[in-house]
Amino acid sequence: MPRLRKVLIVFATVLLAAPAALAQRDPNNPTWWDKYTYLAKGGALGTGGATASVADGSNVDVSNECGPQSETYITLDTSSPKRLAGGSNEIFRLPMRGYWSADGGKTWGGVDLPLPPPIGSNGIDFGSDPTLAFDSRGSLFYGYIVVFFGNGNGINGTSMAVARSTDGGKTYPAATFFAFEGGSNHFNDKPMITADANRTSPFRDNVYIAWDAASGGSATGGGVRLARSTDHGATFTTVRVDDPSGPGRSIGAVPFVGPNGEVYAAWNDYRANAIVFNRSFDGGATWGVPVTVAGKRAPFQINVPAEFNRGALVYPACDADRSIGPHHGRLTCAWMDLTPGGVSDVFLSYSDDRGATWSPRRAVTDALPAVDRFNHWLSTDPTNGEVSVSFYDTRNDTTGGRYETDIYLARSSDGGATFGPNVLVTNARSNEHDCAGVFPCAAINYGNQQGDYSGLVAYGGVAHPIWTDSRRNQASVAGCSVGAMEEVFTASVK
Repeated sequence: MPRLRKVLIVFATVLLAAPAALAQRDPNNPTWWDKYTYLAKGGALGTGGATASVADGSNVDVSNECGPQSETYITLDTSSPKRLAGGSNEIFRLPMRGYWSADGGKTWGGVDLPLPPPIGSNGIDFGSDPTLAFDSRGSLFYGYIVVFFGNGNGINGTSMAVARSTDGGKTYPAATFFAFEGGSNHFNDKPMITADANRTSPFRDNVYIAWDAASGGSATGGGVRLARSTDHGATFTTVRVDDPSGPGRSIGAVPFVGPNGEVYAAWNDYRANAIVFNRSFDGGATWGVPVTVAGKRAPFQINVPAEFNRGALVYPACDADRSIGPHHGRLTCAWMDLTPGGVSDVFLSYSDDRGATWSPRRAVTDALPAVDRFNHWLSTDPTNGEVSVSFYDTRNDTTGGRYETDIYLARSSDGGATFGPNVLVTNARSNEHDCAGVFPCAAINYGNQQGDYSGLVAYGGVAHPIWTDSRRNQASVAGCSVGAMEEVFTASVK
Protein backbone atom coordinates (compact mmCIF):
# COMPACT_ATOMS: atom_id res chain seq x y z
CA MET A 1 0.00 0.00 0.00
CA PRO A 2 2.77 2.59 0.65
CA ARG A 3 3.94 2.09 -2.95
CA LEU A 4 0.44 2.79 -4.22
CA ARG A 5 0.29 6.07 -2.30
CA LYS A 6 3.68 7.03 -3.73
CA VAL A 7 2.44 6.40 -7.26
CA LEU A 8 -0.62 8.58 -6.71
CA ILE A 9 1.45 11.43 -5.27
CA VAL A 10 3.88 11.34 -8.22
CA PHE A 11 1.11 11.38 -10.78
CA ALA A 12 -0.95 14.09 -9.04
CA THR A 13 2.13 16.32 -8.94
CA VAL A 14 2.75 15.90 -12.66
CA LEU A 15 -0.91 16.46 -13.49
CA LEU A 16 -1.15 19.69 -11.51
CA ALA A 17 2.04 21.00 -13.07
CA ALA A 18 1.19 20.39 -16.74
CA PRO A 19 -2.33 19.13 -17.53
CA ALA A 20 -2.19 20.43 -21.11
CA ALA A 21 0.94 18.47 -21.93
CA LEU A 22 -0.61 15.27 -20.65
CA ALA A 23 -3.48 15.65 -23.10
CA GLN A 24 -1.19 15.00 -26.05
CA ARG A 25 -0.55 11.39 -27.05
CA ASP A 26 1.96 10.73 -29.77
CA PRO A 27 0.71 8.14 -32.33
CA ASN A 28 4.07 6.40 -31.94
CA ASN A 29 3.68 5.95 -28.18
CA PRO A 30 2.17 2.62 -27.16
CA THR A 31 -1.14 2.63 -25.31
CA TRP A 32 0.47 1.00 -22.27
CA TRP A 33 2.83 3.96 -21.81
CA ASP A 34 1.06 5.41 -18.79
CA LYS A 35 1.24 2.10 -16.95
CA TYR A 36 4.96 2.03 -17.70
CA THR A 37 5.45 5.46 -16.10
CA TYR A 38 3.50 4.45 -13.01
CA LEU A 39 5.52 1.31 -12.44
CA ALA A 40 8.85 2.95 -13.27
CA LYS A 41 8.32 5.80 -10.80
CA GLY A 42 6.33 4.16 -8.05
CA GLY A 43 6.96 0.44 -8.09
CA ALA A 44 4.36 -2.29 -8.44
CA LEU A 45 1.73 -3.66 -6.11
CA GLY A 46 1.66 -7.38 -5.38
CA THR A 47 -0.72 -9.91 -6.87
CA GLY A 48 -4.40 -9.21 -6.57
CA GLY A 49 -5.51 -12.64 -5.40
CA ALA A 50 -9.05 -13.90 -5.87
CA THR A 51 -11.86 -11.36 -6.13
CA ALA A 52 -15.65 -11.59 -6.33
CA SER A 53 -18.04 -9.29 -8.17
CA VAL A 54 -20.74 -7.13 -6.61
CA ALA A 55 -24.11 -6.31 -8.18
CA ASP A 56 -25.33 -2.73 -8.73
CA GLY A 57 -28.88 -3.19 -9.95
CA SER A 58 -28.81 -4.42 -13.54
CA ASN A 59 -25.05 -3.68 -13.74
CA VAL A 60 -22.32 -5.80 -12.15
CA ASP A 61 -18.97 -4.55 -10.84
CA VAL A 62 -16.84 -7.40 -12.17
CA SER A 63 -13.45 -6.32 -10.79
CA ASN A 64 -14.42 -4.95 -7.35
CA GLU A 65 -10.85 -4.28 -6.23
CA CYS A 66 -8.47 -1.57 -5.17
CA GLY A 67 -6.98 0.75 -7.78
CA PRO A 68 -7.75 1.34 -11.46
CA GLN A 69 -8.43 -1.03 -14.32
CA SER A 70 -8.74 -0.06 -17.99
CA GLU A 71 -9.48 -1.62 -21.39
CA THR A 72 -11.97 -4.45 -21.19
CA TYR A 73 -12.75 -7.50 -23.29
CA ILE A 74 -15.37 -10.26 -23.03
CA THR A 75 -16.10 -13.55 -24.78
CA LEU A 76 -18.52 -16.47 -24.49
CA ASP A 77 -18.22 -20.25 -24.79
CA THR A 78 -20.73 -21.29 -27.48
CA SER A 79 -20.44 -24.91 -26.31
CA SER A 80 -21.63 -23.79 -22.84
CA PRO A 81 -23.30 -20.37 -23.27
CA LYS A 82 -23.61 -19.59 -19.54
CA ARG A 83 -19.81 -19.49 -19.42
CA LEU A 84 -18.29 -16.06 -20.04
CA ALA A 85 -14.75 -14.77 -19.62
CA GLY A 86 -13.28 -11.29 -19.60
CA GLY A 87 -10.10 -9.36 -19.02
CA SER A 88 -8.71 -5.91 -18.25
CA ASN A 89 -5.49 -4.03 -17.71
CA GLU A 90 -4.23 -3.50 -14.19
CA ILE A 91 -2.54 -0.10 -13.86
CA PHE A 92 -0.85 -0.27 -10.44
CA ARG A 93 0.10 -3.95 -10.73
CA LEU A 94 2.17 -6.02 -13.17
CA PRO A 95 -0.15 -8.86 -14.31
CA MET A 96 -3.17 -8.81 -16.56
CA ARG A 97 -6.47 -9.50 -14.86
CA GLY A 98 -8.85 -12.26 -15.95
CA TYR A 99 -12.52 -12.63 -15.01
CA TRP A 100 -14.83 -15.63 -15.28
CA SER A 101 -18.54 -16.31 -14.91
CA ALA A 102 -20.39 -19.63 -14.94
CA ASP A 103 -23.92 -18.19 -14.61
CA GLY A 104 -24.35 -16.01 -17.66
CA GLY A 105 -22.68 -12.94 -16.18
CA LYS A 106 -24.60 -12.63 -12.91
CA THR A 107 -21.51 -13.22 -10.76
CA TRP A 108 -17.78 -13.16 -11.54
CA GLY A 109 -14.46 -14.23 -10.10
CA GLY A 110 -11.04 -12.69 -10.76
CA VAL A 111 -7.55 -14.10 -11.33
CA ASP A 112 -4.10 -12.89 -12.48
CA LEU A 113 -2.44 -13.97 -15.72
CA PRO A 114 1.10 -15.42 -15.88
CA LEU A 115 4.17 -13.38 -16.78
CA PRO A 116 7.57 -14.62 -18.00
CA PRO A 117 10.80 -13.87 -16.10
CA PRO A 118 12.11 -10.32 -16.63
CA ILE A 119 15.10 -9.66 -18.85
CA GLY A 120 18.26 -9.00 -16.87
CA SER A 121 18.89 -8.97 -13.14
CA ASN A 122 17.51 -5.47 -12.64
CA GLY A 123 14.43 -5.60 -14.86
CA ILE A 124 10.70 -6.16 -14.51
CA ASP A 125 7.90 -6.88 -16.97
CA PHE A 126 4.16 -6.34 -17.12
CA GLY A 127 1.15 -7.24 -19.25
CA SER A 128 -1.24 -5.03 -21.23
CA ASP A 129 -4.08 -5.06 -23.80
CA PRO A 130 -6.49 -7.95 -23.00
CA THR A 131 -8.25 -10.03 -25.66
CA LEU A 132 -9.99 -13.41 -25.28
CA ALA A 133 -11.62 -16.18 -27.33
CA PHE A 134 -13.09 -19.65 -26.76
CA ASP A 135 -12.64 -22.43 -29.31
CA SER A 136 -15.33 -25.00 -30.15
CA ARG A 137 -14.20 -27.38 -27.39
CA GLY A 138 -14.39 -24.87 -24.55
CA SER A 139 -10.69 -24.01 -24.31
CA LEU A 140 -10.16 -20.34 -23.53
CA PHE A 141 -7.30 -18.26 -24.95
CA TYR A 142 -6.28 -14.93 -23.39
CA GLY A 143 -3.96 -12.76 -25.49
CA TYR A 144 -1.89 -9.80 -24.29
CA ILE A 145 1.46 -8.12 -24.74
CA VAL A 146 4.37 -8.37 -22.32
CA VAL A 147 6.54 -5.29 -21.90
CA PHE A 148 10.07 -5.81 -20.58
CA PHE A 149 11.98 -2.87 -19.17
CA GLY A 150 15.03 -2.28 -17.05
CA ASN A 151 14.84 -0.33 -13.81
CA GLY A 152 15.84 3.07 -15.14
CA ASN A 153 17.37 1.63 -18.32
CA GLY A 154 14.44 1.98 -20.72
CA ILE A 155 12.47 -0.68 -22.58
CA ASN A 156 14.18 -4.01 -23.18
CA GLY A 157 11.52 -5.25 -25.57
CA THR A 158 8.00 -6.57 -26.03
CA SER A 159 6.51 -9.95 -26.83
CA MET A 160 3.12 -11.46 -27.51
CA ALA A 161 1.48 -13.75 -24.95
CA VAL A 162 -1.39 -16.23 -25.17
CA ALA A 163 -2.45 -18.00 -21.98
CA ARG A 164 -4.75 -21.03 -22.11
CA SER A 165 -7.45 -22.03 -19.62
CA THR A 166 -9.38 -25.29 -19.66
CA ASP A 167 -11.73 -24.38 -16.79
CA GLY A 168 -13.45 -21.33 -18.22
CA GLY A 169 -10.91 -18.78 -17.00
CA LYS A 170 -10.70 -19.79 -13.35
CA THR A 171 -7.02 -20.66 -13.81
CA TYR A 172 -4.33 -20.03 -16.43
CA PRO A 173 -1.53 -22.50 -15.63
CA ALA A 174 0.87 -21.21 -18.28
CA ALA A 175 1.23 -18.99 -21.33
CA THR A 176 3.00 -19.13 -24.68
CA PHE A 177 5.32 -16.15 -25.30
CA PHE A 178 6.46 -15.38 -28.84
CA ALA A 179 7.29 -12.66 -31.43
CA PHE A 180 9.77 -10.87 -29.16
CA GLU A 181 10.95 -7.45 -30.38
CA GLY A 182 14.04 -5.99 -28.74
CA GLY A 183 14.30 -2.34 -27.73
CA SER A 184 11.69 0.37 -28.11
CA ASN A 185 11.50 0.23 -31.90
CA HIS A 186 8.78 -1.87 -33.56
CA PHE A 187 7.23 -2.69 -30.22
CA ASN A 188 4.22 -4.99 -30.31
CA ASP A 189 0.92 -3.30 -29.51
CA LYS A 190 -2.88 -3.66 -29.59
CA PRO A 191 -3.38 -7.43 -30.01
CA MET A 192 -6.78 -8.96 -30.75
CA ILE A 193 -7.52 -12.70 -30.75
CA THR A 194 -10.10 -15.04 -32.25
CA ALA A 195 -10.59 -18.79 -32.63
CA ASP A 196 -12.28 -20.79 -35.37
CA ALA A 197 -15.20 -22.30 -33.43
CA ASN A 198 -17.01 -23.51 -36.58
CA ARG A 199 -17.48 -27.24 -36.08
CA THR A 200 -17.44 -28.01 -39.82
CA SER A 201 -14.51 -25.72 -40.68
CA PRO A 202 -11.38 -27.33 -42.15
CA PHE A 203 -9.45 -25.11 -39.75
CA ARG A 204 -11.57 -25.84 -36.69
CA ASP A 205 -10.01 -24.59 -33.43
CA ASN A 206 -7.19 -22.70 -35.09
CA VAL A 207 -6.32 -19.65 -32.96
CA TYR A 208 -5.45 -16.30 -34.58
CA ILE A 209 -4.03 -13.19 -32.93
CA ALA A 210 -3.30 -9.93 -34.78
CA TRP A 211 -1.32 -6.89 -33.65
CA ASP A 212 0.75 -3.99 -34.97
CA ALA A 213 4.22 -2.49 -34.76
CA ALA A 214 3.05 0.84 -33.40
CA SER A 215 6.31 2.80 -33.72
CA GLY A 216 5.72 3.47 -37.41
CA GLY A 217 7.01 0.26 -38.89
CA SER A 218 9.21 -0.39 -41.89
CA ALA A 219 9.17 -2.43 -45.07
CA THR A 220 10.51 -5.44 -43.20
CA GLY A 221 9.54 -5.11 -39.57
CA GLY A 222 6.45 -2.98 -39.09
CA GLY A 223 2.81 -3.06 -40.06
CA VAL A 224 0.05 -5.51 -39.18
CA ARG A 225 1.04 -9.01 -38.16
CA LEU A 226 -0.98 -12.12 -37.44
CA ALA A 227 0.10 -15.30 -35.68
CA ARG A 228 -1.81 -18.55 -36.02
CA SER A 229 -1.77 -21.67 -33.92
CA THR A 230 -2.84 -25.07 -35.22
CA ASP A 231 -1.97 -26.91 -31.99
CA HIS A 232 -4.39 -25.29 -29.48
CA GLY A 233 -2.11 -22.43 -28.52
CA ALA A 234 1.07 -24.41 -27.88
CA THR A 235 2.97 -22.65 -30.69
CA PHE A 236 2.31 -19.71 -33.02
CA THR A 237 3.57 -18.89 -36.52
CA THR A 238 3.65 -15.23 -37.56
CA VAL A 239 2.75 -13.82 -40.98
CA ARG A 240 2.17 -10.27 -42.24
CA VAL A 241 -1.26 -9.27 -43.52
CA ASP A 242 -0.79 -5.71 -44.79
CA ASP A 243 1.24 -4.43 -47.75
CA PRO A 244 4.89 -5.43 -47.12
CA SER A 245 6.13 -2.50 -49.20
CA GLY A 246 4.07 0.04 -47.26
CA PRO A 247 5.03 2.25 -44.32
CA GLY A 248 3.48 0.05 -41.63
CA ARG A 249 1.64 2.95 -39.99
CA SER A 250 -1.35 0.98 -38.77
CA ILE A 251 -3.01 0.20 -35.46
CA GLY A 252 -5.99 -1.63 -34.01
CA ALA A 253 -5.90 -4.82 -36.09
CA VAL A 254 -8.84 -7.15 -35.39
CA PRO A 255 -9.05 -10.73 -36.74
CA PHE A 256 -12.39 -12.52 -37.16
CA VAL A 257 -13.56 -15.80 -38.68
CA GLY A 258 -16.23 -16.52 -41.29
CA PRO A 259 -18.67 -19.47 -41.26
CA ASN A 260 -16.47 -21.67 -43.45
CA GLY A 261 -13.15 -20.99 -41.75
CA GLU A 262 -12.29 -17.83 -43.69
CA VAL A 263 -9.92 -15.60 -41.73
CA TYR A 264 -10.39 -11.86 -41.96
CA ALA A 265 -8.55 -8.88 -40.50
CA ALA A 266 -9.25 -5.15 -40.49
CA TRP A 267 -7.26 -2.25 -39.06
CA ASN A 268 -6.82 1.51 -39.01
CA ASP A 269 -4.23 2.64 -41.55
CA TYR A 270 -3.66 6.09 -40.08
CA ARG A 271 -1.20 7.14 -42.80
CA ALA A 272 -3.81 6.52 -45.51
CA ASN A 273 -6.58 7.64 -43.10
CA ALA A 274 -8.71 4.61 -43.92
CA ILE A 275 -10.14 1.44 -42.43
CA VAL A 276 -8.37 -1.34 -44.34
CA PHE A 277 -9.19 -5.05 -44.69
CA ASN A 278 -7.57 -8.30 -45.84
CA ARG A 279 -8.54 -11.97 -45.98
CA SER A 280 -7.16 -15.51 -46.03
CA PHE A 281 -8.85 -18.66 -47.32
CA ASP A 282 -6.19 -21.14 -46.19
CA GLY A 283 -6.34 -20.81 -42.43
CA GLY A 284 -4.24 -17.65 -42.19
CA ALA A 285 -1.20 -19.02 -44.02
CA THR A 286 -1.38 -16.58 -46.96
CA TRP A 287 -3.21 -13.29 -47.49
CA GLY A 288 -4.57 -11.32 -50.41
CA VAL A 289 -4.22 -7.67 -51.40
CA PRO A 290 -5.59 -5.22 -48.79
CA VAL A 291 -8.74 -3.29 -49.72
CA THR A 292 -10.23 -0.13 -48.24
CA VAL A 293 -13.46 -0.46 -46.28
CA ALA A 294 -13.91 3.31 -45.96
CA GLY A 295 -12.00 6.55 -45.72
CA LYS A 296 -12.39 8.74 -42.63
CA ARG A 297 -11.78 12.19 -41.19
CA ALA A 298 -9.82 11.35 -38.01
CA PRO A 299 -6.51 9.55 -38.70
CA PHE A 300 -5.41 8.25 -35.27
CA GLN A 301 -7.49 9.46 -32.33
CA ILE A 302 -10.07 12.00 -31.19
CA ASN A 303 -9.59 13.95 -27.96
CA VAL A 304 -13.22 13.78 -26.86
CA PRO A 305 -13.88 15.75 -23.64
CA ALA A 306 -14.83 12.55 -21.79
CA GLU A 307 -11.42 11.05 -22.61
CA PHE A 308 -9.48 14.28 -23.09
CA ASN A 309 -6.22 13.12 -21.52
CA ARG A 310 -5.72 9.83 -23.31
CA GLY A 311 -7.64 10.50 -26.49
CA ALA A 312 -10.13 8.02 -27.98
CA LEU A 313 -8.39 5.69 -30.44
CA VAL A 314 -9.76 5.09 -33.96
CA TYR A 315 -9.96 1.33 -34.68
CA PRO A 316 -12.36 -1.15 -36.33
CA ALA A 317 -14.45 -3.77 -34.52
CA CYS A 318 -15.69 -6.48 -36.87
CA ASP A 319 -17.53 -9.79 -36.98
CA ALA A 320 -19.03 -12.28 -39.43
CA ASP A 321 -22.57 -13.68 -39.50
CA ARG A 322 -22.18 -17.38 -38.70
CA SER A 323 -25.92 -17.94 -38.22
CA ILE A 324 -28.18 -19.79 -40.66
CA GLY A 325 -30.19 -16.60 -41.22
CA PRO A 326 -30.69 -14.53 -44.39
CA HIS A 327 -27.37 -12.69 -44.01
CA HIS A 328 -25.24 -15.80 -43.47
CA GLY A 329 -21.61 -14.92 -44.22
CA ARG A 330 -22.09 -11.13 -44.08
CA LEU A 331 -19.15 -9.18 -42.65
CA THR A 332 -19.70 -6.03 -40.59
CA CYS A 333 -17.13 -3.53 -39.37
CA ALA A 334 -17.71 -0.49 -37.12
CA TRP A 335 -15.34 2.34 -36.28
CA MET A 336 -15.32 5.81 -34.72
CA ASP A 337 -14.86 8.98 -36.74
CA LEU A 338 -15.52 12.70 -36.57
CA THR A 339 -18.82 14.05 -37.88
CA PRO A 340 -19.08 17.29 -39.89
CA GLY A 341 -20.33 18.83 -36.64
CA GLY A 342 -17.02 18.05 -34.92
CA VAL A 343 -18.18 15.32 -32.51
CA SER A 344 -17.26 11.64 -32.54
CA ASP A 345 -19.69 9.00 -33.76
CA VAL A 346 -19.70 5.28 -34.61
CA PHE A 347 -20.13 4.20 -38.24
CA LEU A 348 -20.63 0.78 -39.85
CA SER A 349 -20.14 -0.85 -43.23
CA TYR A 350 -20.94 -4.40 -44.37
CA SER A 351 -19.85 -6.79 -47.11
CA ASP A 352 -21.71 -9.68 -48.74
CA ASP A 353 -18.83 -10.87 -50.95
CA ARG A 354 -16.31 -11.88 -48.27
CA GLY A 355 -14.82 -8.40 -48.08
CA ALA A 356 -14.17 -7.67 -51.76
CA THR A 357 -16.55 -4.66 -51.65
CA TRP A 358 -18.20 -2.76 -48.81
CA SER A 359 -21.41 -0.80 -48.40
CA PRO A 360 -21.39 2.98 -47.83
CA ARG A 361 -20.91 3.73 -44.16
CA ARG A 362 -23.82 4.66 -41.92
CA ALA A 363 -24.09 5.76 -38.29
CA VAL A 364 -25.34 3.15 -35.84
CA THR A 365 -26.39 5.71 -33.22
CA ASP A 366 -29.44 7.86 -32.59
CA ALA A 367 -29.16 11.18 -34.45
CA LEU A 368 -28.41 13.68 -31.67
CA PRO A 369 -26.42 16.94 -31.83
CA ALA A 370 -23.34 17.65 -29.69
CA VAL A 371 -22.98 14.07 -28.40
CA ASP A 372 -19.75 12.06 -28.42
CA ARG A 373 -19.64 8.29 -28.98
CA PHE A 374 -16.39 6.34 -28.61
CA ASN A 375 -14.71 3.08 -27.49
CA HIS A 376 -17.22 0.88 -29.29
CA TRP A 377 -17.27 -2.85 -29.96
CA LEU A 378 -19.29 -5.03 -32.33
CA SER A 379 -20.60 -8.59 -32.07
CA THR A 380 -22.81 -10.62 -34.41
CA ASP A 381 -25.01 -13.15 -32.59
CA PRO A 382 -24.27 -16.56 -34.19
CA THR A 383 -27.73 -17.87 -33.25
CA ASN A 384 -29.82 -15.23 -35.05
CA GLY A 385 -27.48 -12.94 -37.01
CA GLU A 386 -28.37 -9.85 -34.98
CA VAL A 387 -25.62 -7.20 -35.04
CA SER A 388 -24.97 -5.35 -31.76
CA VAL A 389 -22.65 -2.37 -31.21
CA SER A 390 -21.85 -0.99 -27.75
CA PHE A 391 -20.27 2.42 -27.10
CA TYR A 392 -19.70 5.21 -24.59
CA ASP A 393 -22.22 8.03 -25.09
CA THR A 394 -22.46 11.53 -23.58
CA ARG A 395 -26.13 12.32 -24.33
CA ASN A 396 -27.05 12.34 -20.61
CA ASP A 397 -24.21 14.65 -19.53
CA THR A 398 -25.25 17.16 -16.85
CA THR A 399 -21.95 19.10 -16.65
CA GLY A 400 -22.25 20.97 -19.94
CA GLY A 401 -18.79 19.74 -20.94
CA ARG A 402 -19.67 16.30 -22.41
CA TYR A 403 -17.74 14.69 -19.54
CA GLU A 404 -20.33 12.22 -18.22
CA THR A 405 -20.81 8.97 -20.10
CA ASP A 406 -23.20 6.04 -20.27
CA ILE A 407 -22.91 2.80 -22.19
CA TYR A 408 -25.49 2.38 -24.95
CA LEU A 409 -26.24 -0.52 -27.26
CA ALA A 410 -27.29 -0.29 -30.92
CA ARG A 411 -28.93 -3.39 -32.44
CA SER A 412 -29.76 -4.40 -35.99
CA SER A 413 -31.96 -7.31 -37.07
CA ASP A 414 -31.19 -6.88 -40.78
CA GLY A 415 -27.44 -7.46 -40.80
CA GLY A 416 -26.39 -3.89 -40.04
CA ALA A 417 -28.46 -2.22 -42.78
CA THR A 418 -30.59 -0.36 -40.20
CA PHE A 419 -30.51 0.07 -36.42
CA GLY A 420 -33.33 0.59 -33.96
CA PRO A 421 -33.34 3.15 -31.14
CA ASN A 422 -30.26 2.83 -28.94
CA VAL A 423 -30.70 1.01 -25.62
CA LEU A 424 -29.33 2.45 -22.36
CA VAL A 425 -27.18 -0.17 -20.57
CA THR A 426 -25.72 1.68 -17.56
CA ASN A 427 -27.78 2.61 -14.51
CA ALA A 428 -25.31 5.29 -13.37
CA ARG A 429 -23.27 7.86 -15.25
CA SER A 430 -19.47 7.77 -15.21
CA ASN A 431 -17.13 10.79 -15.20
CA GLU A 432 -13.41 10.61 -15.99
CA HIS A 433 -12.92 14.38 -15.82
CA ASP A 434 -13.63 15.37 -12.22
CA CYS A 435 -15.16 14.26 -8.91
CA ALA A 436 -18.23 16.35 -8.07
CA GLY A 437 -16.73 19.28 -9.99
CA VAL A 438 -13.25 18.99 -8.44
CA PHE A 439 -10.46 18.82 -11.03
CA PRO A 440 -8.01 17.19 -10.91
CA CYS A 441 -9.35 14.38 -8.76
CA ALA A 442 -6.98 11.95 -7.01
CA ALA A 443 -9.54 9.15 -7.45
CA ILE A 444 -9.32 9.30 -11.26
CA ASN A 445 -6.57 7.60 -13.24
CA TYR A 446 -6.15 10.37 -15.83
CA GLY A 447 -3.47 8.62 -17.86
CA ASN A 448 -5.72 5.72 -18.78
CA GLN A 449 -9.27 6.95 -18.17
CA GLN A 450 -11.49 4.46 -20.06
CA GLY A 451 -8.57 3.00 -22.02
CA ASP A 452 -8.66 2.34 -25.77
CA TYR A 453 -11.54 -0.12 -26.13
CA SER A 454 -14.47 -1.81 -24.39
CA GLY A 455 -15.69 -5.29 -25.24
CA LEU A 456 -18.98 -6.89 -26.26
CA VAL A 457 -20.23 -10.40 -27.02
CA ALA A 458 -23.73 -11.45 -28.10
CA TYR A 459 -25.30 -14.92 -28.09
CA GLY A 460 -28.81 -16.33 -27.93
CA GLY A 461 -30.47 -12.93 -28.12
CA VAL A 462 -28.49 -11.56 -25.14
CA ALA A 463 -25.73 -8.96 -25.46
CA HIS A 464 -22.99 -8.71 -22.81
CA PRO A 465 -21.14 -5.36 -22.96
CA ILE A 466 -18.19 -4.81 -20.62
CA TRP A 467 -16.66 -1.42 -19.82
CA THR A 468 -14.58 0.70 -17.43
CA ASP A 469 -16.71 2.77 -15.05
CA SER A 470 -15.82 5.38 -12.43
CA ARG A 471 -19.09 5.45 -10.44
CA ARG A 472 -17.27 3.85 -7.49
CA ASN A 473 -14.00 5.73 -7.86
CA GLN A 474 -14.13 7.03 -4.28
CA ALA A 475 -15.80 3.95 -2.80
CA SER A 476 -14.21 2.13 0.12
CA VAL A 477 -12.55 -1.19 -0.71
CA ALA A 478 -11.28 -3.51 2.02
CA GLY A 479 -7.56 -3.00 2.65
CA CYS A 480 -7.32 -0.09 0.20
CA SER A 481 -6.58 3.51 1.18
CA VAL A 482 -7.31 5.10 -2.22
CA GLY A 483 -10.66 3.57 -3.15
CA ALA A 484 -11.86 1.54 -6.07
CA MET A 485 -10.98 4.11 -8.77
CA GLU A 486 -11.90 2.78 -12.26
CA GLU A 487 -13.82 -0.51 -12.07
CA VAL A 488 -14.81 -3.09 -14.69
CA PHE A 489 -18.60 -3.33 -15.17
CA THR A 490 -20.87 -5.50 -17.30
CA ALA A 491 -24.54 -6.16 -17.93
CA SER A 492 -26.71 -8.69 -19.76
CA VAL A 493 -29.12 -7.04 -22.22
CA LYS A 494 -31.93 -9.09 -23.74
